[in-house]
Amino acid sequence: MNVEELVRDALREQAAQQQPAPAGFADRVLGARRRRRTRRLASVAVATAAVVGVGVPLLDSGGRKDVRPSGVLDSRDVSAHPDQGPPRELIAAGRSVLAAYYTVKVVPQSAGLAIGERTYRLLNQRTGRYEKDDRWSFVAVAPGLRTAAVLERRMPAARIGLLDLATGEVERWIPVSHGVGGLAFSPDGRRLVATTYTDNPDGFEKAMDTRTGRSHWVPRFQSLSRTGFEILDVASGRGTWVAVPPGREFLGREDFAFGRAGDLLYARIVGPRDGMQQFYDFAGRKVPAPANEAHLRSDVGARLSPDGRLAAWGLVAEPHHTSYSSIRDPLTGKELTRVRGSHLLAWADDKRLIAWERDPDVERYRPRLVLVTIGSTKVVPLSGFQEPNDGYGDRDWEPVFADR
Repeated sequence: MNVEELVRDALREQAAQQQPAPAGFADRVLGARRRRRTRRLASVAVATAAVVGVGVPLLDSGGRKDVRPSGVLDSRDVSAHPDQGPPRELIAAGRSVLAAYYTVKVVPQSAGLAIGERTYRLLNQRTGRYEKDDRWSFVAVAPGLRTAAVLERRMPAARIGLLDLATGEVERWIPVSHGVGGLAFSPDGRRLVATTYTDNPDGFEKAMDTRTGRSHWVPRFQSLSRTGFEILDVASGRGTWVAVPPGREFLGREDFAFGRAGDLLYARIVGPRDGMQQFYDFAGRKVPAPANEAHLRSDVGARLSPDGRLAAWGLVAEPHHTSYSSIRDPLTGKELTRVRGSHLLAWADDKRLIAWERDPDVERYRPRLVLVTIGSTKVVPLSGFQEPNDGYGDRDWEPVFADR
């Protein structure tokens, strides 16, 4: 069955099983979802064996030339541990691998200011287990899972490390002229964009809860510390810094990332709708979004399907403690169908996605990683649940996916 047939079947199924959403319903749901996630997050910031929790370990290829898991897991494989939240062993589905995850702890710096410090667990490709590595304040994993770009604890950082994920050692340091607070690889892994800041972008401040009268830590949204970006050639380490003046559309951490073709950058902006984004050329000039990315959302990590024919979009409905997200035509923005999941994180292939999905047995939002399929309501659990946290203290785990 091809994608078009799946979409048609899904639309017929939905038409038969549920009433159409009233006008403005999606916006209300998305707004409520955003508020719940903001209250929970401590910083602003995607099979049969799965049922019994059997994972497939990643094996060392015997050398440093290629330690990618693609030799062990192919595009049909799922490795899941639904009893583990946070995961201890490999989570993967199709082309996407949970390469790392992190937790955040709010560390006070003064009476009114604090920093959200990340602690990462990285996938050990020899054992297939996630291991704590507290050396880094920020980690970006390159496609292929051979290399990660890392920043040391103090941010903004004066250099970028290239970490060999097979050995756990930094192969090379790249010095930078402006302090770096965020990193992202290009789709081919050959370039790296470093977002520069004057202050740590994960700042917090004290705020008063009007309901309880107690103060607590909240993300420091009104921060204009982003200064620009530097695009670096990974092989040579060479790059040029480009200034991007801050404006009212910036709130705290607003990292740059590469678009699908790798020839433009985009970053989240604040505007009249959630998930807005602005594209830039490599000279720092604002440019229109490419046609196939104009209708994407900056807060939905999955973005375009591998073949580029489908666009992952946001949450549109939560009937009976389940969630549905929209799948759209990337060129028109028109909804084609809906798929299970409250937050679409990564594509496993052209029909399946990894998503957060809520626990149907509890009223509070308590998600776990699941595998969902276009044209089906079946949900395959991949991980255990992420526990709710309303205290602005230690934050539960957040995933970092990479393509194998």
